[in-house]
Formats: sequence, structure tokens, C-alpha cells
Amino acid sequence: MTNIDNTSPEISIVIPLFNEEANFEELTRRLIELNKKSNLTLEIVMVSDGSYDKTPFLMHMLSTKNNLFTSVFLSRNFGHQIAVSAGLMVASGTKAVFIIDGDLQDPPELLFDFYNKLNEGFDVVYGIRRKRKEGWGKKILYWFYYRMLKSIANTELNLDSGDFSLVSRRVVNYMNAMPEKNRYLRGLRSWIGFKQFGFEYERDSRFAGEPKYSFKKLLELAYSGIFNFSDFPIKLITRLGLGVIFIGIAYTLYVMYRKFAFGDVPQGFSAIIFFMTLFTGTLLIAIGMVGEYVIRIFKQVQNRPLLIIDKVLKNQKEINGQELFH
Repeated sequence: MTNIDNTSPEISIVIPLFNEEANFEELTRRLIELNKKSNLTLEIVMVSDGSYDKTPFLMHMLSTKNNLFTSVFLSRNFGHQIAVSAGLMVASGTKAVFIIDGDLQDPPELLFDFYNKLNEGFDVVYGIRRKRKEGWGKKILYWFYYRMLKSIANTELNLDSGDFSLVSRRVVNYMNAMPEKNRYLRGLRSWIGFKQFGFEYERDSRFAGEPKYSFKKLLELAYSGIFNFSDFPIKLITRLGLGVIFIGIAYTLYVMYRKFAFGDVPQGFSAIIFFMTLFTGTLLIAIGMVGEYVIRIFKQVQNRPLLIIDKVLKNQKEINGQELFH
């Protein structure tokens, strides 16, 4: 990215927003209070991920009045992970970038605690959700998913942690350099390595509005975690194939035993239907798993840009998105 201006804040706070007008006033109030209490020079980068409520208007008004806030407007809705990636690209903090969500579930006031750990020599300080204020069904699914992913991942992934984190400038630079289209930022953060620290905190309930992660979007994010950071699915196909072969051989031996020991063989269509279902189901699972990898390869080789920035408002100046990148 080209330099937008000559000032260089120490910490950038990146916040993706998608239709968060209900949270906007409280979010900005707490961020302004945070800035007043801080001895650090801050920059707050808000990213509108194709919002169609009043969020873009509120961002525009705020950035034209307060130089603390930088507003990034994407050309359409690209999704949460891409919106965070846009913020990381624009953020100019020289020391670190603080990533939070706009629903205030992750307290921005923890910046100071995270920064203290950064000063102890850690490059990544990530939040560990000690308690989640969600339904028991979601809690069970999250608990199971994180532990399943950790057990099959090729990279050491952190349990019960999301994107809420403070990452050093060099980690941000490495994340920006990664060209992956299917972004799973918490996985990329772990893959980079360096010293990392998990900070336990109690996650708040959403301040206002409805959750923006639908079940479909959560499933897509989960898929990105599994297929981007594990080769277990592709290896599972081999294991399934071996299992089906073993069942087939076992059944053949059983039929031969019945024929030679009792002079009969099992009659009826039940066995045929069972094996047709077994083989067909296994084949479809195998095709589906291979397809997930093929889709990711296809998106990567298309070589489309990761995102498109319409414009950026910083220091009361409007910069066209095309002017930001070489």
C-alpha cells in the first residue's frame, strides 16, 4: 500500500462492520474514551463490508470530523475475514494492530492488557474465550469444532480463540503477504509462529442488533479452517476406501463360509442394497472432499484480487481505492 500521509500511529485498531448502525454510537464512544486514556498514538480503521444500512453514512460523517477514525469502504460484501484483511492492508500502526469486532463482544479496553504482553516480547496476543454468552447448542458445536480442528491440523492452532488479537507489525506484514483467497485469519496467525500468548477473558453479549454470521457463513469459515490447515480430509478418503474394501472382503468370506458349511448363501436384496448404499455413499464423500480442495485451487489460480476497496477516508481526505496499491 502507498503511504496515505506522513503520520505514523503506534497502534491501529481494525474493526470490520456489516450493518452495525445499532452498535455504532456505543462503539465509537468507547473507542474515543479508550484513546483519551491511552499514552499510545492510535488509529482506528473501520471497514464497511458492503453495509446497506446507515453504517457507511455514520462512518463517513465520523471520519470527516475526527482524524482518529479512518473509514474503508469495500465495493461489496466480501465477508468478515476479507473485511479484516482489508483493514490490515490499510492499517499503518508501526508497532501493532488490534483486531476487534464491531458488536462489542470483544472489549476494546483490553488493548492495554494485550499491549503489556506485547512489551514482554510476544508478537501475538490472542483472546481466549473463557465464557461464551450464547445458546448451549452453539457452545457445544464451538467446543467440539475447535478441539477437532486442533487434533487434525498440521499447524498448532489455538483453542477457543477467534480473530480478537493484538499482532505485531511484522506479523501483520506476513499476513498481508499471504495470497490465500479462502481466509482463515486465526489459522494464518498461528501458522506464522513467533511467540504467542493467550489472554483469557469473558466474552460479552452482542451490544445490539443481530449476529451477522449465519449458520452458512459459520460453516464456510469452519471449512476454511479444516481444508486450509489439514490434510486429514484427503487422507480420510484412503481410510474410507480401505474400510469399504475390508467390509467387502469380510462379507465375501461370510458368503463363502455359508456356501461350503451349510450349502446355501444369503438370499434377498437387502445385502445388495446395503453394499450399493455403502459404496455410493463412500464415493460421494470422497468426491466431495476432493472437490473442496479443487474449489480452493480454482479460486487461487483465477488470480482475482482478494478484495476491492471503493474509497478510504483518512484525515478528512478521500482517497480512491485504486490509488492505495501499486
